[in-house]
Amino acid sequence: MALTRAEALDRFNSNDLITLGMEADALRRKLHPEGVVTYIIDRNINYTNFCTEYCTFCAFYRPLKGPQAKEGYILDFETIYEKIRETLELGGTGVLMQGGIHPDLKIDWFERLFTGIKQRFPKIWLHCLSASEILAIAEYSELDLRTTIARLRDAGLDSIPGGGAEILDDEVRERIARLKCRTADWVSVHRTAHELGMRTTATMMFGVGETFEQRINHFEVVRRLQEETGGFTAFIPWSFQPHNTALGGRGWDEATSVEYLKTLAIARLYLDNIENVQASGGTQGLKVLELGLHFGGNDVGSVMLEENVVKAAGTSNCTTEEELRRIIRDAGFKLVQRDTLYRTMFLN
Repeated sequence: MALTRAEALDRFNSNDLITLGMEADALRRKLHPEGVVTYIIDRNINYTNFCTEYCTFCAFYRPLKGPQAKEGYILDFETIYEKIRETLELGGTGVLMQGGIHPDLKIDWFERLFTGIKQRFPKIWLHCLSASEILAIAEYSELDLRTTIARLRDAGLDSIPGGGAEILDDEVRERIARLKCRTADWVSVHRTAHELGMRTTATMMFGVGETFEQRINHFEVVRRLQEETGGFTAFIPWSFQPHNTALGGRGWDEATSVEYLKTLAIARLYLDNIENVQASGGTQGLKVLELGLHFGGNDVGSVMLEENVVKAAGTSNCTTEEELRRIIRDAGFKLVQRDTLYRTMFLN
């Protein structure tokens, strides 16, 4: 049975990390009794780094005007095709494609892009566009949300990542990303996608000065939508990287490894209706990633052939497939390469 809000708050305030880890690990083993940990080979393609949102936690995206605008780009289709071709040659099965909010990129641009990709690479899985991007595409294209998602799906979009969730509490969102979509808007995108037969993931970026209660608010939003639709394949928490960001310049300290493991474990216990919880090495490093497999995580994410956003914040914990496989084995689990929907590709 999932944690109550009061129980989750008690665990956030507790110093008994070992008992918490054991509790999360017990639930993980109940949900995944086969003792398997999964990983995927994919690529994160950022099709543009122009953005109108100006989030204080971001070090990657550039304004449309001003001195920094000269560093902005919009990838041409051929460059994107080449990145996908290389991904497939390296054993990848999907791409996670996200970018900034750009008013010139309306739905016809994405329809041409996705159609062109699927014509050239019919086996590639397109896991693309955050809720904020989809809402912007709908607004700039003068379409309702349902029509927008349906047209993107029909053009080749397979599933939607949970990016842009940050903390699903509007007090936090107003402080760190006042131009970004509100909690209800993020939920609406994912609910609509689920209603249209698409699967999505849910994410959380924590460590931006939110309270424990606000983290629990985030968990509760995700849990309620999963109860309603069952459309989330996984929950993925990671810690804010403050370097080179406006928010970091205000004195924010990076979340510790203990804080990460505690949040991961509580997420696993609170979201018992989501089958998969991903332990992240991208922000905390590979040693903490390995520990995360004993704090509720049953997936180690991606080899990630390309990643730009976290790297721009001064953190780069890229890895190889063999290194991920070694981490899984050393942690005592069987390893499985999966696809985006967590279906087994190879059992080793």
